[in-house]
Amino acid sequence: MVAVTNTDRFYELVQRNARVERLATGFTFTEGPVWNHAGRFLLFSDMPGDVRRRWEAAGGITEVARPSNKGNGMTYEADGNLLVCEHATSCVVRLGGKGGREIVASHYEGKELNSPNDVVVASDTSIYFSDPTYGRMPVFGVERKQDLSFQGVYRVQKSGQGIKLIAGDFVQPNGLCFSPDESFLYVNDSSRAHIRRFQVARDGTVSGGAVFFDKIGSGALEEGIPDGMKCDARGNIYVTGPGGIWVIGPEAELLGRIDVPENVGNLNWGGAGWKTLFICASTSLYKIDLEVSGNRLSYMKQE
Repeated sequence: MVAVTNTDRFYELVQRNARVERLATGFTFTEGPVWNHAGRFLLFSDMPGDVRRRWEAAGGITEVARPSNKGNGMTYEADGNLLVCEHATSCVVRLGGKGGREIVASHYEGKELNSPNDVVVASDTSIYFSDPTYGRMPVFGVERKQDLSFQGVYRVQKSGQGIKLIAGDFVQPNGLCFSPDESFLYVNDSSRAHIRRFQVARDGTVSGGAVFFDKIGSGALEEGIPDGMKCDARGNIYVTGPGGIWVIGPEAELLGRIDVPENVGNLNWGGAGWKTLFICASTSLYKIDLEVSGNRLSYMKQE
């Protein structure tokens, strides 16, 4: 059984006969998938392996960067530059098309960030990212003492206006995504096994942060945790958790679950019409074709 459902609304998103297809396997721990529309390929991370790879239908798997500074979450900006959260350097970096590397964020109030984990870009070009401590732990990062006394979520404001702390009361902030109209920013807390929802004003300022959906498992790593998270074009939330990917409606109702054979680290939209969901799950890369496209971020405007 690929899909477990609590409502027929789920099958408006996922066909009853849809199947999760394994594309490749043999990795250490896959993460951070992002689709390159122009090149028709997927980039993804392998943090413990300290390597970034790409997958394409014709060419299979190739390496892009080794070492990768234990890169994790990735996204593109509207101009095609790649943003990468690096565990080993505690930085969010921008990689240009000609091989340039620019540090977007590395410190807050003079202290080194913990280990930026996942990242999303707003339509006004502001960059939002989560900053847990996983990258300061063995295997997933480089073991070292924490400089900051908290784990937070940040906004790098447009036009070089600096870094702003959105909230610093998380245990381990992780996946984050916008609603289609960008009026809400969703952020999950892996240790607390819940998703919080913040209100986003027109000027980019953020308020609120109440729990939107909770009890996505127990927060135990071995059973699967809230980690990667994305939104579709209808405002539904897709978040990793026990058993695979939980699909949650905009009114905080559980619509169903896409079963995946391994614990899922992250997911993202790609393919034709942005209707393919690529899934990074432990040692393997999977995909499933859906009936709905992903929420169209600035780099996803092309068909």
